[in-house]
Amino acid sequence: MKLNELRDNPGAAPKRKRVARGPGSGKGKTAGRGIKGQKSRSGVAINGYEGGQMPLYQRLPKRGFNKPNRKEFAVVNLGLIQKFIEAGKLDASAAITEDALVASGLVRRKLDGIRVLAKGEFSTKATIEVTGASKSAVAAVEAAGGALKVATVEADA
Repeated sequence: MKLNELRDNPGAAPKRKRVARGPGSGKGKTAGRGIKGQKSRSGVAINGYEGGQMPLYQRLPKRGFNKPNRKEFAVVNLGLIQKFIEAGKLDASAAITEDALVASGLVRRKLDGIRVLAKGEFSTKATIEVTGASKSAVAAVEAAGGALKVATVEADA
């Protein structure tokens, strides 16, 4: 095979439709936009516009609320912690802290803290120190003979 014989797979790169290039192209004259009207002109932005009728997005009531100072936790499942311990990326003999979880690559960044959830099997006796944990996660770690310590965060006044 030579450089000049290299080709893309058939159909991998569809040919670009060239509009407004004469009557023989099949998309000449009005370029598939029809005749007259707002949508045949350039610079048209009518998404969500309903011809003067109150648009749907304005007719529907507002719902919900996003707390501006909410805490965003990085979530980790117990099954993944177990997998990382078995792979030797986490040391179960020492306390597994949030910094250890980040260093092992299990969590990319701490955000406002790390929260442990109980998904998956956990069978190693280990001490885990994190910002938050579900009740079932605490129970699962204690059932395996370990301890899950949850750091108390001071409430912002």
